[in-house]
Amino acid sequence: LWITFEKLKKKLELEGLFDISLKKKIPSYPQKIGIITSSEGAALQDIINVIERRAPYIKCYIYPVPVQGHTAPKKIAEAIKNMNQYGKLDLLIVGRGGGSLEDLWSFNDEIVVRSIVHSRIPIITAVGHETDTTLSDYAADYRAPTPSAAAELAAVNRDEILQHLDHLQEGFIFMGNRTINSFSEKVNMLQKR
Repeated sequence: LWITFEKLKKKLELEGLFDISLKKKIPSYPQKIGIITSSEGAALQDIINVIERRAPYIKCYIYPVPVQGHTAPKKIAEAIKNMNQYGKLDLLIVGRGGGSLEDLWSFNDEIVVRSIVHSRIPIITAVGHETDTTLSDYAADYRAPTPSAAAELAAVNRDEILQHLDHLQEGFIFMGNRTINSFSEKVNMLQKR
């Protein structure tokens, strides 16, 4: 499997499918996220829990697929294509929990890699654990080390947003007061004249 992996990686690399210039920007504040994974795995629950905790305003659209076995690559590629045709999503998370090289093999399939590259919607892959890397990870716009990490990246914590808004409000008040003071000084100078 490792020899097959290296051979396909080299082929796809030469075609430019892993080129950094193809990477799409991950949106800072996505409103609608598509999740492509098994409906039975812990990965889905981990992603949903993190998003609900950090950003309950985000709507999640779940597209259940098998993540291992002979039919999995075709189903994963179809899911990516169908989510793109639906088109109302800001971001896709594609992945699964950990496993052996054989368990993760569907994410090394050429059809999955090509569907990720051709997606108009930015994709974060979240396949396995931190040490696992698949060809899908090389093709994705961003590779998260775990499904939970993908959700954290996709969903900015609402406390961070509120803190940022407070900072902006303070800045507006400061600038407003500075402008008023500046005009007051000019009015006082003109009155003295």
